[in-house]
Amino acid sequence: MSDWQLETERLFLRRVTLDDAGLMLAVWNDPAFVRNVGDRGIRTTEQAREAMMAGALKLYEDYGYGPYSMVLKSDGSPIGICGLFRRDNLEDPDIGFAVLPDYCSRGYAGEAAVAVVTHARDDLGIRKLTAIVSPGNSPSIGLIEKLGLAFERMVTMPGDEEAIRLYSAILMQE
Repeated sequence: MSDWQLETERLFLRRVTLDDAGLMLAVWNDPAFVRNVGDRGIRTTEQAREAMMAGALKLYEDYGYGPYSMVLKSDGSPIGICGLFRRDNLEDPDIGFAVLPDYCSRGYAGEAAVAVVTHARDDLGIRKLTAIVSPGNSPSIGLIEKLGLAFERMVTMPGDEEAIRLYSAILMQE
């Protein structure tokens, strides 16, 4: 396995590229994403590309990780993202995932997330992993807990008014 591609039973996970601007635009404008994560105000492919250059592509450059495009092995369809993020106000990387509506509730996010957690621990040597989630996002909370992360505390992210839940897990002892 290379550091840029992960594989699960049903999915390929690869680093997002600017060619994924359409996927990211769909993710960022999915009503569930807007409700649970927030409205990024990104409405065009060009805006998506700009956001990706400032976000995902910068993460890869700065930290060697970022979001991965989730692609179905069966037909090559991009169905969402799952990967590692870095927030200015959090000490440790966090895992995040978003699946397009047509592919929700089929276990894809869980399948991808297990691969990303394993990659974080075994390949990247990440000691502690976090996750942030809106208090009302029960499906994501369930997945985060299945991954072994435990509720730590409420946090308010920069620019937000409402507190969200912070989960964490120690992946490897020092």
